[in-house]
Amino acid sequence: MLWSGSSPLTVTRGSMWGFLMFAAAAWLVAGWSVLRLEPADITTVAGPIVLFGAVCEALRALAGTATWWLNAGLAVLFAATAVVMMLSDDGSWTTTAALTGWYLLVRGAVDVATGTMTRGTDRVWSLIVTVGVLETALGFLAASPMARSGQSIVVIIGALGVLRAVADLVTALRLREIATKHRDLREQPAEWAAGQAGYAAGVTDFAGARRKPAKHRAREDRTATETASQEESFHDRVLRTTAELDTMLAQAGVTGPRAGAPDRKNPPPAPDTPKGVESAPAGNAATPEHPAGGR
Repeated sequence: MLWSGSSPLTVTRGSMWGFLMFAAAAWLVAGWSVLRLEPADITTVAGPIVLFGAVCEALRALAGTATWWLNAGLAVLFAATAVVMMLSDDGSWTTTAALTGWYLLVRGAVDVATGTMTRGTDRVWSLIVTVGVLETALGFLAASPMARSGQSIVVIIGALGVLRAVADLVTALRLREIATKHRDLREQPAEWAAGQAGYAAGVTDFAGARRKPAKHRAREDRTATETASQEESFHDRVLRTTAELDTMLAQAGVTGPRAGAPDRKNPPPAPDTPKGVESAPAGNAATPEHPAGGR
């Protein structure tokens, strides 16, 4: 539960739930003690009770809550109200009743606003709203003409102590519950820690291996062929191509010289005159059996 718009994480971090538990016990003792007093002593006790409320607001402001400025303003306002109550010499309880009603009205309005703001995040917001409404009602009663006797002031201040005790006690227990849940979330089981350690070790081993990415074999062969072709000369390339062609012909079953091909072992004599060159048969010339042009 939140009070005056305070943040649960901030309050838990500052161990404010322990202070609220102590404040709840102090408010309960004050409420019970006031009901046992004589009406003549109520003017002496009302001022310190309101001053204790100002101290509570100051400590909430120092806790670093989301609305610390509101708690600081309430602390100053309630401290000034307590000083006026303690310095007053009014024997008819009029000043005591009026200032007590002022404190209850302001505190009740803040509780109603806080409970309404936290209705979506806090399951006990309705209790704070209820306490704020009761405090506001007591403030109207204390400031009204019906609270002119000492007995009525005693009952109102006693009810004030009980209401503040209930509100702070429920708030302290709620914040204690939140602190326990957050501690359980932070403490992971042993299985989770072992899994995290194994995963980290696997990542480290994989990063330390530095394995090269796999390459396609056909791509490597093509790259090697291109590299070799760039390094060899034109003559070597012609020889390699001729050898590959002969290999392909041999695999196809083509052996021996082709028909009409010149004899490489016994070449014809080279002509020594231009007329002999024209009459000499060429290696690729057409034979009489196969005239050129297919006729």
